[in-house]
Amino acid sequence: MEKQWYVVNTYSGHENKVKEKLELKVDSQEMQDYILRIVVPEQKEVEIKDGERKEKTKKMFPGYILVEMIMTDEAWFTVRNTPGVTGFIGSSGRGTKPFPLTPNEVDKILGSMGMSRIDIAKELNEGDKIKVITGAFADMFGHVKKIDYANNMVEVAVDLFGQETIVELGLTEIQKAE
Repeated sequence: MEKQWYVVNTYSGHENKVKEKLELKVDSQEMQDYILRIVVPEQKEVEIKDGERKEKTKKMFPGYILVEMIMTDEAWFTVRNTPGVTGFIGSSGRGTKPFPLTPNEVDKILGSMGMSRIDIAKELNEGDKIKVITGAFADMFGHVKKIDYANNMVEVAVDLFGQETIVELGLTEIQKAE
């Protein structure tokens, strides 16, 4: 089974509490290999009030969190039975497992937060084979030459007209090739 992103419905206003409780459950039940990342989709907004500039964090989808997981019965049960969780989006109920988000949907949401579907600290190494999924080099394959952790960018060697060419790409533009 492969890891995918799912939308979990929570009580509105309890997203961060649910995230904390789920992280504690993952640790206590040793589910780190199945429930990988938990994200509360948020954006920073600048608000000017009384002539003062204030930065405010606003939830993109109140009442929802994103969970990257490998959908096993145990992982599904762990998430569903976390206090504050009301269910998964994309499940018709009656014990059916939910549909995951598409890679494009995940890229849009995480990209707007400055994050990527690829957890570069754990998943991406120099020399790894990748596939470019968007932009001018879409559908081309290459190898990672350098990783810029601070800017979520990678330098990739692609074969362009029979010659190896180094291109700089954002993490939302690539995926690991199998």
